[in-house]
Amino acid sequence: MSETENGRIGTKLGELIAGLGGLCERRGACDAERGITGVSCDSRKIGAGSIFVAVRGYNTDGHLHIDSAINTGAVAVVCEAMPVELRDGVCYLLVTESRKALAELAKIFYGNASEQLMLIGVTGTNGKTTTARLITSMLNAAGIPAGYIGTGLCRIGNRDIPLERTTPESNGQHALFRQMVDAGCRAVVMEVSSHALVLDRVHGLRFKSAVFTNLTPEHLDFHETMEEYAAAKRLLFDQLDDDGFAVLNTGDPYSETMAGDLPKEQRYCCSLSGDSSLCDPDHRFWAVVSASTVDGSTVGVTVGDQSATMHVPLPGEYNVMNMLEAFAVGIGLGLDPAKALAGLAESEAVPGRMERIWSADRSRCGLVDYAHTPDALQKALETLRAVTPTGSRLTVVFGCGGNRDRKKRPEMGRIAAELADRVILTSDNPRDESPEAILDEIEAGMEGCAHLRIADRAEAVRQAVEGLGFSDILLVAGKGHEEYQEVAGRKHHFSDRETLAACFAEVHFEREVKEQS
Repeated sequence: MSETENGRIGTKLGELIAGLGGLCERRGACDAERGITGVSCDSRKIGAGSIFVAVRGYNTDGHLHIDSAINTGAVAVVCEAMPVELRDGVCYLLVTESRKALAELAKIFYGNASEQLMLIGVTGTNGKTTTARLITSMLNAAGIPAGYIGTGLCRIGNRDIPLERTTPESNGQHALFRQMVDAGCRAVVMEVSSHALVLDRVHGLRFKSAVFTNLTPEHLDFHETMEEYAAAKRLLFDQLDDDGFAVLNTGDPYSETMAGDLPKEQRYCCSLSGDSSLCDPDHRFWAVVSASTVDGSTVGVTVGDQSATMHVPLPGEYNVMNMLEAFAVGIGLGLDPAKALAGLAESEAVPGRMERIWSADRSRCGLVDYAHTPDALQKALETLRAVTPTGSRLTVVFGCGGNRDRKKRPEMGRIAAELADRVILTSDNPRDESPEAILDEIEAGMEGCAHLRIADRAEAVRQAVEGLGFSDILLVAGKGHEEYQEVAGRKHHFSDRETLAACFAEVHFEREVKEQS
């Protein structure tokens, strides 16, 4: 095994075949001494000397691209069905599950890097990114160099690598693990999506800790029922190390499903309302909010018979829960409680998660949040409703994505109508659907509520800002960290954060000049 110039680990074909445990049928030119330069399930990323793994996907079948992969340099092909004609000089490996084979091959190819890292997985519908980033910051502050893999990016030290998926394909993950080990990381905190669990992207990984944030209706176009969705999330907890532990939000009814048959000593329970019978008393984490503003919350934390005060630099009880679960991970890993709390208090804000943007005179506050589900939108609006000063108004700008679960559209409209003083409907990645048709479906849940509908998102944000009064609060929801608007199959640059900041800089400056004159 040798290190290649691009930092990856190369190995021989025989070692990789052996890693499949004999669960494959070989045909063709399977020279055990042949050097392998890469492993991929994307025929467009195959280079000379690579292995191509044919995976059956939802949009295409990798078996249709075997010849293309060979033409661009693949010397071995892993497949679930042999091609009718075998090409000279190519090794064909027949397996029953290509996705699992991809994970096993990538793990070996990248030098078993995952086994040199402490893996912490975070799953749930909402709160994954904030919780995972908090844990990462806490570990780094405690002297445990930790990488992060999640929504939009992988972070290794001070280097950010853009990601297309929350949880990359297994070969992409193992490549990142290799880079983390080479950079001196001792841990990695991962957001683990339900798609990744069902599609075996994390197959073969063993986690030191698995965190459950919550479960609300989402991705039901993929899972079909909440029971299937919960069962997918539960798979993460089956991949705990023998000495690993689960951190559970016991305020969510699905926490019991996630706990399963794990012994109590492997469960850490987090609650905002008191005790939980799911965990032993010394593994119960309880938080009580004593004060809350748009700038954050002051929280009393009790663990067993010990208490402490913690500042959460984000508003809302759900952010308190995110912080509490991160703290529970730290305690489960043996960190000093005071150091864990200090590390969390110093955590950087997560872009696009209740990210505050103020007018120049700080008289008006706008927040950008990724809330794109009914539950997330409701929690965000309830949080801001509670901190909106008496006599001031709460405005929300939001839309719903195209080609996604349509059932949530009228529900999100209902929530906005009930909780906001002013509602502006707009586009949010309409994809292949008509933006106006999406707005029609949102409006179906807003009977009797006066509102604006402005499909142009930039104009919607501008009009929202123009209508803000002194001490008003504005929530721009749905896109969060995203920096694009996807329309008719094309992505165009668009950032809620940039747009809101620009509107505050321009609109209110102009208004103040007029008022002074």
